[in-house]
Amino acid sequence: MEQIVGQVQNPLEGTSYAGVGGIGLFITNILRLFFVAAGVYALMNFIIAGYSYMNAAGDSKKLSEAWSRIWQSLLGLIIIVGSFALASLFGYLIFGRADYILNPVIYGPGQ
Repeated sequence: MEQIVGQVQNPLEGTSYAGVGGIGLFITNILRLFFVAAGVYALMNFIIAGYSYMNAAGDSKKLSEAWSRIWQSLLGLIIIVGSFALASLFGYLIFGRADYILNPVIYGPGQ
């Protein structure tokens, strides 16, 4: 007899997240969501600052506000990328795996 509904498989099977479950997976997903939201926010700031720069029409006050917004967005992106790099470096130096901090394995009862 053929199955009407297929088998449900773990979408993380075969990836580096296969051993992570429960709270570890939750924290990893929250971190990913945070970093994606920060990237989208920085992109929107770049677009708005660029639009402000184009519409400044030579007004020095508006130009300086647009440039400060561009630099703040760039600094935010550098901080986000730097935090990934530092987490990877510390994970490698301390735990021997570069993705250990970003992809924690939390063992619970029975493991």
